[in-house]
Amino acid sequence: MTQSDSNAAQAETSAAGPAAWGPLSGYRAIELCSTVAGPACAKLLADFGADVIKVEPPAGDPLRSMGRHKGDVSLYAATILRNKRAITIDLKKPDGVKLVRALAIKSDLLVENYRPGVMERLGLGYEELSKENPGLVMVRISGYGQTGPYSGRPGYGAICEAVAGVRHLTGDPDRPPARVALATTDYLTSVYAAFGAVTALLARGRTGRGQVVDAALYEAAFSQMEAYVPAYETTGFVPNRVGPNLPNMAPNSLYPTKDGGYVLIAANSDATFKRLIDVMGQPELINDPLMASIRLRGSNIPYCNHIVSAWTMQFDGIEIERMLLEAEVPVSRVYTMPDIFADPHFAARDMLPRVPHPQLGELVHPGIVPKLSDTPGRIVHSGPDLGQDTRAVLSDELGLSTSEIADLFERQVVFEKPAGA
Repeated sequence: MTQSDSNAAQAETSAAGPAAWGPLSGYRAIELCSTVAGPACAKLLADFGADVIKVEPPAGDPLRSMGRHKGDVSLYAATILRNKRAITIDLKKPDGVKLVRALAIKSDLLVENYRPGVMERLGLGYEELSKENPGLVMVRISGYGQTGPYSGRPGYGAICEAVAGVRHLTGDPDRPPARVALATTDYLTSVYAAFGAVTALLARGRTGRGQVVDAALYEAAFSQMEAYVPAYETTGFVPNRVGPNLPNMAPNSLYPTKDGGYVLIAANSDATFKRLIDVMGQPELINDPLMASIRLRGSNIPYCNHIVSAWTMQFDGIEIERMLLEAEVPVSRVYTMPDIFADPHFAARDMLPRVPHPQLGELVHPGIVPKLSDTPGRIVHSGPDLGQDTRAVLSDELGLSTSEIADLFERQVVFEKPAGA
């Protein structure tokens, strides 16, 4: 059964509440997060079976307004909030805080990405919650971490890339630092945070106690700078932007094609370089004094790229791919979204599964990452509407009576999706 088939099989089950499946089945996580890194972390947990209850303010998570919409449906929210339950609570009201506290006391994980100190001011800090739930693992995602002189600063992924030195290395050397048009640092941080969450749960299995996972956006970004940290301290080397090239390595860059596109060729070893120049019909380049070894090519990148570009411009991208792949030289055209949707490998790996959606019929999601052989992840349902599960969670998880729930709605402590919305 493919992931897409299992999604359809699980759709009916999900309507009645969380199903028991996946390696994280039996763990409950409360998500108090907005925008990208926190919701992405909780999505990873939910994809592998954790019961994630997303708590949103009355206005909803701002990510519901990000990205493209189909009518009133946020397509981004439909994917990044998948497999979760959504409740709406006003944390500006004391009774709203009490509800979140009650949920946290009964949960294994709490994922939050408020600025450091906010949870403590709400009475939802780790020290307070762990008194009643010593096994609680609190995953704290912030720009600069929970300690240090910058901890109180507001921080988004793009800002933290600048602090971490990553932005300085992004783009072409003769232009200002560029940005990747994706929330790259947020998603990288989400993976570190989810790894920390699962690691803390494993530790809890031995000690019986939870702990705090402190995931900082700037540190996740900085972790990519690993090669340059010892180099600077030891040699004083300060890296700079190199455009599409790989520092000290050639040919490894984008090369223009006859049809106006680009291919990325990575001939990083001497053996691979020899196969490349054989396909190019220029085997004599192996004796070129500027290209005869990895170190020489890395010291003469413009020269090497000029020679390779002169060859690639004679052929269309697809033809270059065919020739080089037959010779086992790593190569790819620079894909666009239409290329991805047409590519057989994405389909074979179930990276574009179609998931039932109550308003749209079905919606294509990015697939599960990573693939587990025995306990794979699963997409049970698309992201819920704002407040869709408020009533059910209050009843089923906190045991509140119908009258108690009605009183919370009347006093606007909690909210649900309006009928017909």
